[in-house]
Amino acid sequence: MTDHALVWGLGKSGLASAKLLHHYGWRVTVVDRNRQPDLIDRGEALQKLGIAVNLGRDLSLDDLPDLAPSAIIVSPGIAWDHPLLLTARQRGIKTLGEVELAWQYLQNVPWVGITGTNGKTTTTALIGAMFGQGGYNAPCCGNIGIPVCEVALGQPDWIIAELSSYQIESSASVCPKIGVWTTFTPDHLSRHGTIDRYASIKAHLLHQSEIQVLNGDDPYLATQKSQFPQAVWTSTKGVADVYIDADWVYFQGEKILPLCQWHLLGNHNLQNLLLAVGAARLGGIGAEAIREAATKFQGIAHRLEPVLNQAGTLWINDSKATNYDAALTGLEAVESPVILICGGQAKTGEPQVWLELIKTKVAHVLLIGDAAEQFAQFLTGVGFSEFTICYDLDRAVESAASLVPKLGARSVLFSPACASFDQYSNFEVRGDHFRQLCQDMSHG
Repeated sequence: MTDHALVWGLGKSGLASAKLLHHYGWRVTVVDRNRQPDLIDRGEALQKLGIAVNLGRDLSLDDLPDLAPSAIIVSPGIAWDHPLLLTARQRGIKTLGEVELAWQYLQNVPWVGITGTNGKTTTTALIGAMFGQGGYNAPCCGNIGIPVCEVALGQPDWIIAELSSYQIESSASVCPKIGVWTTFTPDHLSRHGTIDRYASIKAHLLHQSEIQVLNGDDPYLATQKSQFPQAVWTSTKGVADVYIDADWVYFQGEKILPLCQWHLLGNHNLQNLLLAVGAARLGGIGAEAIREAATKFQGIAHRLEPVLNQAGTLWINDSKATNYDAALTGLEAVESPVILICGGQAKTGEPQVWLELIKTKVAHVLLIGDAAEQFAQFLTGVGFSEFTICYDLDRAVESAASLVPKLGARSVLFSPACASFDQYSNFEVRGDHFRQLCQDMSHG
């Protein structure tokens, strides 16, 4: 009898999981409690392949005997300690995430696994560009937007996988050839409970990796050198394996790239560059290909993305800044005086350093989303009164446009410091809205 797999959740990862399992002959059932139009379309496409799809219902413990799955594949949004999954494991049902499923079919392909609180996506995209320039079919996938299971249906030379803590937690056996850890600060504590638990999940990926590359400029990671005695360390300001000297990037003494050929804003992007150089060189990519890829690299959408330069003022989309540390990094990178647009669905975290920098660099803050009132209290608490509650992005952009000439702003920075889910389905949709508003304004 054919093994039966239950795919829980029909997002991108669930869709790719179902297709991969079906390709390899599994009997597949997909369950999702939602019934949005895009899910209905995905469900109909899967049903045409002979895959059973149940939308508009959630799983319960009573379903397990009836469905009798031999494996449950969970989407990243489902807590790994969900009671149904705990019960399934007690009953001998295998539970795994989409990345773990892909690993079952991609173990013979070398992986670069990139994790960290911030900097993952830029570093992943840059590593992918370097491997591509080196002549490899090395797709970027995972948390960057393309499910690894989708890539598993092809024939890649390397896997360049951005892996979130949610994905690592549900993918215990993934063993990258090269593991990269970008940064570490508190995040996702509502999911993981404690910062120690969050750190241990990240560290697990690195301990599973054959070679490790870590950011020595990160205050937390710099304290972990005894945990990774064989690691390759990077630093923009000190002695390391990958470093900067006289405006050149070096890898273990080898000249790689002059900084004049690197175009991204901010010291954090120099850190991302060094991590990518380390991973690429360790993966056998030559200095010339690394240099060519870095020179061409223009960054990623929604992370310090310039979307409009109007009368000497740069409008910047930093929608991917979904926590205080990412927002701090974005604010550090731009030219002052700044008009800052922020807010959304607030996360647990420590905003104090970000608030102090606002006092130094920002001329006016425009507040949006559910966090608007809370952020207003934060700003008042540190003695900053130059803010306006706008609630939505349309009004914030309109207000910013009127304030630019009055304040002589050099930058308008949309860096929310919040999740998007109060008003948008994800940070990409939020960033696309900001970009469109700016483009409409430029054509108005």
